[in-house]
Amino acid sequence: MTAEKQCTVVRTGQYEGVQGGMFGVGVSAQSAGAERLCLHRLVMPAGTRGRPHLHEGHESAIFIQSGEVEVWHGEGLTEHMVLRAGDYLHIPADTPHMPVNNGTEEMVCLVARTDPNEQEGVRLLELPAWLEARLGPLLVGAG
Repeated sequence: MTAEKQCTVVRTGQYEGVQGGMFGVGVSAQSAGAERLCLHRLVMPAGTRGRPHLHEGHESAIFIQSGEVEVWHGEGLTEHMVLRAGDYLHIPADTPHMPVNNGTEEMVCLVARTDPNEQEGVRLLELPAWLEARLGPLLVGAG
């Protein structure tokens, strides 16, 4: 006979992701025993950016709750898009990406991944020199 599974409530806390950004502790293997997904809230203050990264073997889905964020993505981070409140974004597994908040207000989003572990699948990448020169001195990792 198998053990009966129970629902789990997670009271949010915070942690800074290795890829930058302040994450609200959500549903994950660590917080709730999730086996195939994680769901977190990310807040990026104005004038900050994440670090270039990818999620090895796992796709992500993002919903922008408020604010605006630029996402540089693809090989060499050469692709660019702007997301606004109400937009959804799908990031395929192993796709390089980096969020940038050049706006005047914080950006808040919900992030879901097929990796139940909060940080294990994150692989940091180098920021291309051309993109660093274009973006200028935004604070990294603050949001």
